[in-house]
Amino acid sequence: MAGVETREVSRDEDGMRLDRWFKSHYASLPHSRLEKLLRTGQVRVDGGRVKSHTRLEAGQQVRVPPMQAFEGGRSPKEKPQLSAADAKFLRDITLYEDDDLLILNKPSGMAVQGGSKTARHIDGMLAGLGDGPETRPRLVHRLDRDTSGVLVVAKRRSIAATLGKAFQTRSVRKIYWAVVHGLPKPPQGKIDAALVKATGPEGDRVRKARPGEQEQAQSAVTYYAVVDRAGEIASYVSLKPVTGRQHQLRAHMAMCGHSILGDSKYPPDEGQELPEGIANKLHLHARRISFKHPTGDGIVDVTAPLPDHMKASFAAFGFTEKGGEDAQ
Repeated sequence: MAGVETREVSRDEDGMRLDRWFKSHYASLPHSRLEKLLRTGQVRVDGGRVKSHTRLEAGQQVRVPPMQAFEGGRSPKEKPQLSAADAKFLRDITLYEDDDLLILNKPSGMAVQGGSKTARHIDGMLAGLGDGPETRPRLVHRLDRDTSGVLVVAKRRSIAATLGKAFQTRSVRKIYWAVVHGLPKPPQGKIDAALVKATGPEGDRVRKARPGEQEQAQSAVTYYAVVDRAGEIASYVSLKPVTGRQHQLRAHMAMCGHSILGDSKYPPDEGQELPEGIANKLHLHARRISFKHPTGDGIVDVTAPLPDHMKASFAAFGFTEKGGEDAQ
């Protein structure tokens, strides 16, 4: 086909997700258009069909169909300007920074990436930093809009590729804190339930995979431990995801009959109401993350303070933060 080209994945792009690779090379290509190109087999890697979340390896060949309408991504336009307000916002939420990394404490309600109804988001602010495509800060992972806490950003493409591998091989230790309805029994355990995407009236969701859905299911494993409890009304739990699927922690807790407080996508069972005086906001916080520094120089270990609505709920229930990071 005229206009079809094959591009080789560079060393710096090793470990990068395919959708992020396209965003890097073809910034104007809508994600929905990419998904269609993948579904119809117009985009292939080493001759095989792939999905948007596929991780690339250095030296692989990416088949790219005619992209003339999206060539703006090849030669990036003038760098977006970061407003003074957004620059201050990023400074205020920075937990850790060095020459390679920027680690933020993302507020609840702030989107990590843009969408059809999202104009202001973390990724858009990051686009105003750096001197060009190679040094533009890149998201290493994502958090839901309503989840607060630790968000890791790589300051250049090669660091993002290294960290992408670390997340992919599950060598990154993540701890989340949540307040859930009821009291999980047993008080600690492992949830091993594969997930599939399911679009509904509340938008994109995931659910437990059913028999016969193995091909589209994604394995998902979460360890949980009850740290404290307010009778049978609510519990403060520590969550340790082994995998990093969309909505994994929210869906897993809902499957157990203990939805996270304030979760409208995965609401509690009938009869479990939000306790009086508790904010109707998602009570899920990415508390701590630790991993080997991508340069090999030591360990990065960062903790994010609780958001105000969870601090208030902890006080109302009589929970203390002590012990949440040590729970198994």
